[in-house]
This record gives sequence, C-alpha cells and structure tokens, in this order.
Amino acid sequence: MKPTLVVLAAGMASRYGSMKQTQGFGPSNETIMEYSIYDAIQAGFGKVVFLIREEFATMFQESFGNKLTGKIEVDYAFQELSKFIGEHQLPAERKKPWGTAHAVLCCKGIVNEPFAVINADDFYGRDGFVKAYQFLTKEATENKYAIIGYELKKTLSDNGSVSRGVCNVDAEGNLIDINERTKIYRNTEGIITYEDDNGLHEVGEDSSVSMNFFAFPPTFINECERYFHNFLETDINNPKSEFFIPLVVDKVVKSGTINVKVIPTSSQWFGVTYKEDAPDVKASVDALVASGEYPSSLW
Repeated sequence: MKPTLVVLAAGMASRYGSMKQTQGFGPSNETIMEYSIYDAIQAGFGKVVFLIREEFATMFQESFGNKLTGKIEVDYAFQELSKFIGEHQLPAERKKPWGTAHAVLCCKGIVNEPFAVINADDFYGRDGFVKAYQFLTKEATENKYAIIGYELKKTLSDNGSVSRGVCNVDAEGNLIDINERTKIYRNTEGIITYEDDNGLHEVGEDSSVSMNFFAFPPTFINECERYFHNFLETDINNPKSEFFIPLVVDKVVKSGTINVKVIPTSSQWFGVTYKEDAPDVKASVDALVASGEYPSSLW
C-alpha cells in the first residue's frame, strides 16, 4: 500500500494577508504545494489529501485536482470548528481553526494508510519526501512515528518571527521531547532566540526543528482524537488556544508507548510566513528550476 500525503491548507493566512496557498511562484504559476506534491509523486506516494475548508472545495478541485488527474489519486478532507467537539458548545468568540492536530483528526475515515503531513505553504525539498517515503514503507508501525527534522538556521524568515517545534533528541536520534516555540528570530547580534512569557532564550543554530513534516501510521489519527477531547476540557474557552501536532507527539512520547525517530535532512526550507517573503521564495524557486532540479512546467 502506497503512503498518502496530507497537505494542510485550511489556515486562514492571517499573517500573510491573503490565500497564500494558491499564490503562484513557479515559472508556470505553480504554487509551493505543487512542488511538494511533485516531489511526493517522484518519491512514490500514491495519494494526496487536501485538508481545506469546505467552501474552498470547488476552487481546489479546479486549481489542483484537475491537473493531478492521472498522476496521483486526489481526495479532500474538511476542517470545521464543529467537528469532533462532541457535546461541547462551540464558543461564539472562536474564529480560528483548532489547529494542526485537529486538522489531522478531520482526516478520519479518509486516510487509512501510512501518511505524511505537510504544510501547504512550506517548501521542504525532495530529500524530505524520499526519507518520509522510505520510513513509511519500511519502518513505520503503530508504535513508531517520524519527524523530518530541519536545521533551525535554515528555517528562519528575514521578515519576522516564526513558530517552530524544537526537538530534543537522544544519541540514537529518537525524540525525547518537542517544544513549540512561537516567536523565534535572529536578534541584532546574530543570535537565534525565542521569546515567551519569561523573556528571551537562546537556541542553538543547528537545533533540529519540526516544520510540520511528519510520518505516521493511520492509528495516529486515533491519538489526535483522544487528546483533542482532553484539550477541549481545558482550553475550549480560550480563543487563542491551538491543538498542535507537536503537542500530541510530545504527549505520546512522554507516555512511553511511542518511539519517534527524528530523521535529519540538510534541505533548505523556505516559505511564505509573511507577504514580504514572497519575492525571496520566487527567486529560490527560479534558481532551482534554472539548476535543473525542477522542470519549467511541473505538469
């Protein structure tokens, strides 16, 4: 059974200010996610599932589904605030999606095979997809997950702070814990720091970080459902709270029942966290096309 690629594209693009998931950056107006899908096809993935809001379904089908016909199986999952909240009342002030782990939960019944998860607006590089495919087809079990780990220094934006899951790994490359840091940037002295309620903290340039590129067995979706119920009990009335994939991964690792392998990649990440990132992203894509890494027209 070939693994599936889940593309998280339901975010509201609040910092970017537009639907960055559908902005073209390639020579033939390809989006960033199309380069990820192209790399996944080359690596051997058999299906792509777009995790979106239902009102975007027609647009996604017209923009992406049609051009992928005959190249990879395509399906859709919809993230809505009311899904999987059970008997809880949805707070009126809740506007933003519940978060990436809830997005994965919304794939229940649609994704039934080993799968990788990525963000729609991050460029990951082909090496990550090759390594994810190898893990999913040769190593993944109900008790073994993987994170494709990027070097922190290769994942920063020049235009503002970023959020990263900073991985603490043992000598064998297995995850000890993962901490979501939401304000990471290089300061005026050139030192990478993160900011929290207790002030500023230095973090190593070569730290392995999660870019929301994970490899899971299908049973991970059940773990998301279990921990989402716990999350709602404590955080449903906090309009800013988010149920992140790294939160679930950290909990299962600390439970002692799951091993998570952090698979390093030397690929250079780039993405469009801020609108000001767009010219640099386009220049990076153009350079990869010019070098022969990608064709001038993917499809």
